[in-house]
Amino acid sequence: MPKVVVVYHSGYGHTQRMAQSVADGAAAQVLAIDADGNLPEGGWDTLNDADAIIMGSPTYMGSVSWQFKKFADASSKPWYSQAWKDKLFAGFTNSAATNGDKMSTLNYLFTLAMQHGGIWVSQGVLPSNSKGAQRNDVNYLGSYSGAMAQSPSDAGAGEMFPGDLETARNFGSRVADVARRFQRQG
Repeated sequence: MPKVVVVYHSGYGHTQRMAQSVADGAAAQVLAIDADGNLPEGGWDTLNDADAIIMGSPTYMGSVSWQFKKFADASSKPWYSQAWKDKLFAGFTNSAATNGDKMSTLNYLFTLAMQHGGIWVSQGVLPSNSKGAQRNDVNYLGSYSGAMAQSPSDAGAGEMFPGDLETARNFGSRVADVARRFQRQG
């Protein structure tokens, strides 16, 4: 069984809820980046031992949160030793607006993964974009690069759209499936 880790920062609980859905789909361990931008004790070792790393951050001002950026900058140590080379990577994000520049955040996560010599896993599901599409459909926001969720600014984490959480679960499952295929081939 491949070891999948979800590492994320959440400011208001929405990204945390999404991270848990991703982790549920992947049967993954969850590592929360705290309010000061730090990992829990042993977090770096957990990431170094992972077969797949799924990264998540809210989209703030068109990119990741400063706490996630601190984590990313601190990942220069495994970068220098190429500890994460050839690991699978994937990413997810949440913002208040339907667009909210979430793609900029996914591009940031993709670039970070590429800096580490990683292999990116896409969403792998078509968007729900027909006339009959409903807001709670899977991949309603139409992302190919990673999982996206939208949470109105006046909605608590408990009010997230079920379709976005199902998208996150499916995304986690896809990453775990790809990791199993890679493991068999290795």
